[in-house]
Amino acid sequence: MNQELYFTLSNKVSIPSIALGTWLSENGPVATNAVTDALNVGYRHIDTAMMYGNEESVGTAVKQSSIPRNEIFITTKLSNIVRGYKETIEAINKSLKLLQTDYIDLILIHWPNPIMFRDNWKEANAESWRAFEDMYKEGKLRAIGVSNFEPHHIEALLETATIAPMVNQIRISPGDEPSEIIEYCKEKNILVEAYSPLGKGKLMNDKVLTDLAEKYGKTVGQLILRWHLQKGYLPLPKSVTPSRIKENYEVFDFVIDQNDMDLISKVESPFDGPIIPDEITF
Repeated sequence: MNQELYFTLSNKVSIPSIALGTWLSENGPVATNAVTDALNVGYRHIDTAMMYGNEESVGTAVKQSSIPRNEIFITTKLSNIVRGYKETIEAINKSLKLLQTDYIDLILIHWPNPIMFRDNWKEANAESWRAFEDMYKEGKLRAIGVSNFEPHHIEALLETATIAPMVNQIRISPGDEPSEIIEYCKEKNILVEAYSPLGKGKLMNDKVLTDLAEKYGKTVGQLILRWHLQKGYLPLPKSVTPSRIKENYEVFDFVIDQNDMDLISKVESPFDGPIIPDEITF
């Protein structure tokens, strides 16, 4: 097994080091075809969410593939309108049915402080996490984690948790590395996953990146994804275009030297500002 193709979570579960993101991939043939294309070119990690509305299509593509289920890693996320022990169990069982599988490889609490639970987010997260832990112990979940959590959200969770989060999925791209969260996760042995790893396409014409991509004989997108991997982040590039899906996976055949890694880190952020989870309105 090529070790670079996997990270190892704190519970020793292997997780494929790059995932197809499916946000905005429409349920039906669009999402199913994207997942099928990804599996055909080598992806073994598919990232979805209850809020994306496409779990059924992900499950269909996985089931229709000739790849054994235990070789494919499926991530989903708890919806912002679901909190509480019983409600979370019910939601996970619904996801299992939609995904057409007996277990989910990784489930995350999608946002720490959704608007519906703003007055009692700590207690709400704690009860949902308790449900995660019980279903993890039953074998219905192979790993459990969080998304968009800042250190204070994780610290609040750890007040009652008996199992620490194994993953934190946050927005990262060159020029946009929330160092406090990243360092905290590193200290806690929490794997950092990166959504919007390509800066929503806004970095593709950056002069530093285009020059470096030419140096390495790669596209800017491939250069950026390689940067993520060498930083120890698990990137989740999303696409429904077969050629782009394939291109985004071809990042294991070169290494960026440290000086160039530093140059990539210093490019201008493609985003207008930081994400503030405690102020989201959904």
